[in-house]
Amino acid sequence: MKIKNILLIILFFAVSFEIKGQISPDSLAKINLSDSISVQKKSPMGAFWRSAVLPGWGQIYNESYWKAPLIWSLTGFFIYGWFYNNKYYNDYKELYIESLKLSPDGNNGYLRYREFYRDRRDFFAFYLALTYLLNVVDAYVDAHLFDFDAQFNPSQKEISVAFRLQF
Repeated sequence: MKIKNILLIILFFAVSFEIKGQISPDSLAKINLSDSISVQKKSPMGAFWRSAVLPGWGQIYNESYWKAPLIWSLTGFFIYGWFYNNKYYNDYKELYIESLKLSPDGNNGYLRYREFYRDRRDFFAFYLALTYLLNVVDAYVDAHLFDFDAQFNPSQKEISVAFRLQF
């Protein structure tokens, strides 16, 4: 019984989409070739590899120019944070090693600071890797959706969505 209902629902949607998707001969007469817009295709793998080589390059390729400086600034901030925390981690590591020479327990304050800066350094490395990964994924998805078009038709008060699939 459930399978029959599911098949009826699928059939209903298939027929309704087919009916709405039909083009009447009158609407064909209104289309002029001079009105058509040439859409530039973007290669998703091209955008992927560009962003993998240089973060932000894939966004420039996809003509999302505002995203590239955002990616560069985030990457720069996380690289700066990693170096800053790594410097203090190494400083407190050396101080803790020196304090172990003076006393067998060492200075617990140096140990806590060493662990604190190590954790922060590792978080900055994680955020840097996440920024890089999201940069590559964004370029890939943006290239896939480059031809996607959603337009509002004020006469019919509905939104029309068009997309192209290339096999």
